[in-house]
Order: sequence, then C-alpha cells, then structure tokens
Amino acid sequence: MKKTNYTPEIRERAVRLVLESKKDYPSNWAAITAIAPKIGCTPETLRTWYQKHLDLQNPSKVQQMSDQERIKKLERENKELQRANEILRKAAAFFAQAELDRPRK
Repeated sequence: MKKTNYTPEIRERAVRLVLESKKDYPSNWAAITAIAPKIGCTPETLRTWYQKHLDLQNPSKVQQMSDQERIKKLERENKELQRANEILRKAAAFFAQAELDRPRK
C-alpha cells in the first residue's frame, strides 16, 4: 500500500470542506465520504484529519497533548517550511540565472 503525504494546506482545506458542507449531508461521515475522493484521500484518512481538528478545538484535549507531541509537530512543520524555502531559493536562482543568460538586444 502506497503512503501518500499530504501537505498541511491540503489537510486544512479538506477539513474546511467537511466543516462547510456537513450541513448538506445527513451525517459527518456522509460528508467525509463525499469529499474524500475529491481530495484524493480515503474517507478514513479525512475522518482522522477531521477528528484531529475537532480535538484541537477542545481546550481540554489541547491541554492533554504532551509537550513532546507539540515539539514533534512543530519540528515537522519547521522541516516542511525549510523544504519549501529551499525550493523557492532554487527557483529564484534558476530564474535569475536564466535572466542573466538571456541574449540582450
């Protein structure tokens, strides 16, 4: 089974879609099963993201998160941001070099 990594933006968008459209479905699960294929994930994956979102909205559950879990989450987010920054740096360098290499009239 292939494991797909989804960006935090995709996860947030998927959860937002569930939150916005759950009123149009008879249950949360019905909304999740309708939206998951549009995102390209399984309903169970989307349900997990949705549940984590709900847990983070509950102050008592947030309090229960250990410092270690929060540190790991922040480290993962930091790594993703570092990767994105590296991609942007390389793209900027590529386009800057392309501009320098372009023949002048």
